[in-house]
Amino acid sequence: MQYLEFEKSLAEIEGKSEELRALARQNTGMDVEKEAAALDRKAEAMLRDLYKGLTPWQKCQVARHPDRPHCKDYIEALFTEYTPLAGDRNFADDHAVMGGLARFNDQPVMVIGHEKGHDTKSRIARNFGMARPEGYRKAIRLMDLAHRFGLPVITLVDTPGAYPGKGAEERGQSEAIARATQKCLSLGVPLVSVIIGEGGSGGAVAFATANRVAMLEHSVYSVISPEGCASILWKDADKMREAAEALRLTAQDLEKLGVIDRVIAEPLGGAQRDRAAAIASVGKALGAMLKDLAGKKPDALVRARRQKFLEIGGKGLAA
Repeated sequence: MQYLEFEKSLAEIEGKSEELRALARQNTGMDVEKEAAALDRKAEAMLRDLYKGLTPWQKCQVARHPDRPHCKDYIEALFTEYTPLAGDRNFADDHAVMGGLARFNDQPVMVIGHEKGHDTKSRIARNFGMARPEGYRKAIRLMDLAHRFGLPVITLVDTPGAYPGKGAEERGQSEAIARATQKCLSLGVPLVSVIIGEGGSGGAVAFATANRVAMLEHSVYSVISPEGCASILWKDADKMREAAEALRLTAQDLEKLGVIDRVIAEPLGGAQRDRAAAIASVGKALGAMLKDLAGKKPDALVRARRQKFLEIGGKGLAA
């Protein structure tokens, strides 16, 4: 288990508990279960206190935790008959974006998402979830296919933002993101999205301009990363904590502002501590959102989606 910066005291207690049990395994005559159980109770109470009052910056750290389930994990657990589709039919296949035809609760759907990778090799191959123009153009192609066959679209968002490299800009990064966002707005099929980790900038909006948008409890969604915001406003990336506060990037803040529709509860200590439970919660939320949109006509779906985004911010301004 990899511990975050604010979890150091928790790491010490859980480490001591494990040390006691390791000693008992080496020496069968030792009985340490009572002491270890006491440490376990103390660790659980500390974990509960830590996660009850996370700051926005701490939520950013949790959202980026490498052990959180990623898009590939959700697809493998929640979808059946998944058939991956590759390439933008123009330049290349972007491995930061994965998607294809599948069944969700035995219903045919199109699923698309950002994939960060789970180890050094796969993270490099996936470009850490930062899509290039061909990734967004692949997503557009898959959305077109879903629209043609009347399939609901599910998107799983987890990206620090679109890749800012020279080649990506030369191939029309901003245009590709704008086209993907436009495609989301014009789809005549249900479109639901879940922010499962980071929702960074236009790279996230291009997938999350949906009829229903949900966020995991400790995920984040913002126009720019706290570090990037701090560098621009204060010329000091170390002010990322202040930037995280100002950006209102937590699921709880965004629900109040009307940017998202629901917050999906995570297991105690974050999705990384109980991946199966977190994935099951996302599956339940996806089922509820799709059921809510079932039977609606294409024109009604498009009209409601556009109106939803025109009204964003109204709840927060009125408050």
